[in-house]
Amino acid sequence: MSDLGNALSIPWLSLIAFAPLVGAFFIMLGRATARRTDAGVIAPEAAEEVDRNAKRVALIFTLGVFVVSLFVYGAYYDSSLGDYQLVEQASWIAGVNYKMGVDGISVLFVLLTTFFFPICIIASWRSVKDRVSDFMIAFLVMETLVIGVFCALDLVVFYLFFEGSLIPMFLVIGVWGSKGEKEFGGYRMPSRVYAALKFFLFTFIGSVLMLVAILWMYAQTGTTDVPTLQQTAFPAGAQSWLWWAFFASFAVKMPMWPVHTWLPDAHVQAPTAGSVILAAILLKMGGYGFLRFSLPMFPLASAEFAPVVFALSVVAIIYTSLVALAQEDMKKLIAYSSVAHMGFVTMGIFTGTKQGIEGALFQMLSHGFISGALFLCVGVVYDRMHTREIAAYGGLVHRMPFYAFLFLFFTMGNVGLPGVSGFIGEFLTMAGAFRVNSWVAFFAAFGVILSAAYGLRLYRQVMFGKLEKDGLMAIADVDARERAMLGVLLIFALYLGVYPYPALSVFAPSVDLLMTNFDAGLLARAGG
Repeated sequence: MSDLGNALSIPWLSLIAFAPLVGAFFIMLGRATARRTDAGVIAPEAAEEVDRNAKRVALIFTLGVFVVSLFVYGAYYDSSLGDYQLVEQASWIAGVNYKMGVDGISVLFVLLTTFFFPICIIASWRSVKDRVSDFMIAFLVMETLVIGVFCALDLVVFYLFFEGSLIPMFLVIGVWGSKGEKEFGGYRMPSRVYAALKFFLFTFIGSVLMLVAILWMYAQTGTTDVPTLQQTAFPAGAQSWLWWAFFASFAVKMPMWPVHTWLPDAHVQAPTAGSVILAAILLKMGGYGFLRFSLPMFPLASAEFAPVVFALSVVAIIYTSLVALAQEDMKKLIAYSSVAHMGFVTMGIFTGTKQGIEGALFQMLSHGFISGALFLCVGVVYDRMHTREIAAYGGLVHRMPFYAFLFLFFTMGNVGLPGVSGFIGEFLTMAGAFRVNSWVAFFAAFGVILSAAYGLRLYRQVMFGKLEKDGLMAIADVDARERAMLGVLLIFALYLGVYPYPALSVFAPSVDLLMTNFDAGLLARAGG
């Protein structure tokens, strides 16, 4: 472990992770002390003040956490080291410790998380009107749980954070999602409830096998410490079923084809902020899990089943791109494109090459900025027109020129245009795949062509043509709040597209260490 991390007297990672819960407590305290009517209900004027204060508290705490995370990264994290840093450890229960730490694989995702949550609070400032304080509490709790996922260095602690993050997102989709009903099993229910249940059941059931695997590993080794388990040589037979158990959880979380069907429903029904955080952050937990657990703990199985992952990745890239091409709902189109882009991530990870793994990490980081921005772009017009149907628009460039520019930039980033961050990740993952299997890279390249097809189709139908629909005649261009949110994302996507070194240099030492251990695990078995 890094001496720098052990020398710290302040538990920085715990401070960053749990500070949002303090904000949630203040919101609950403000609601508890609000003036009430004789019936015990909060008075209408007091309710408005509670909502305003909830938004302010949520923004202050999420911004504060982002600033502190930047400070900790700049002051205490050494990007030249590949091992875990800022490590905190405390005894919890027998054989299980509360243990937190970050390395080059996780630290930028912590920063990405703390960066996006204040953006989501700002994006919800006007659009969320019901149960505002509850919405802000859900997002603050979610931030704690997601940061915990990227920092946990004990399998049990990781599992608790990993599964706990389902609960606030389940509520965000089910309570604040879109209106409408859906028939399921002979019953009619709100569409948002259907999407929330589907999201929860898919992701929860996928994780049950991982829990069984964790219990077996603890029974065999007497520990759930991640660094220790990464150095443990599990038998080849055990690695196979352990790999599949973890794969079941992470594949759903990505999501990989064919367990991706929960994602379009979740995105369509979720409010804008929910879609943003789902695409920008939550989808990355699956790829992170593959890199943190599957490759280092089960190298033999990872190499053995890599062809299966390649096949699923290629199918995801091509099939979901074709499905995206046929969509008439903007959110669904972007949701399917996310599945396709995550196909590049899984392909890159299981190449077992430095280029492929660094490309996968970069693709996850880039996808966060670009897909998050695209969902914000959809939210901009949805807040004005209350529809996501592509056919409801057309000719927006005449009324919303600045919005048209922003939407074009992020569409090109999603396509993988050179100069935007999306190109770097796709290029590196395909370069890594080409070294392992040229046919995998060849078929994956078709996904780039298809992404141009559905991306440009969406842009053409929404932006170009005559401005004929009555509802669009007075539509307003992006305001200062929307320009600020999208402008910041544009800067990051452009900067990393032109100069990717700052991110790649952070990934490199930890990827090198991962590759060394991965290759050693394979050689040890071959020598045995």
